[in-house]
Amino acid sequence: LQKILILLQVTLSVVVGKTLMILFPNAMKRYILKMGEKSRMNRNPKFSYENWGPTFFSFKYLQFVLKVKWKRLEDEAYEGRPAPNTPVVTLSGEVCHLLDFMKDNRPLILNFGSCT
Repeated sequence: LQKILILLQVTLSVVVGKTLMILFPNAMKRYILKMGEKSRMNRNPKFSYENWGPTFFSFKYLQFVLKVKWKRLEDEAYEGRPAPNTPVVTLSGEVCHLLDFMKDNRPLILNFGSCT
């Protein structure tokens, strides 16, 4: 049911966005560029709007957003339920899963921090 609701939400968003891009291309370009500023995408001189802007609200965009949102459903943790076995990347670049680090019945402790 959650996947269906996400499908409907994302599809509606893409249809509305694509329609607005057709009807108001300059306004949508400004809107997409503002979104790029928030993600700092505009700071990379190799990225120009012409390279990535038109991909917004495309079929590939729809597929990508659905894939990410559906994957996040699997990564949610709920009290009293098993922990999600999300993929992680080691410092050496190896991809493994979180629960691969479990040993016997010892608890697995995750410590998050910042190096700023």
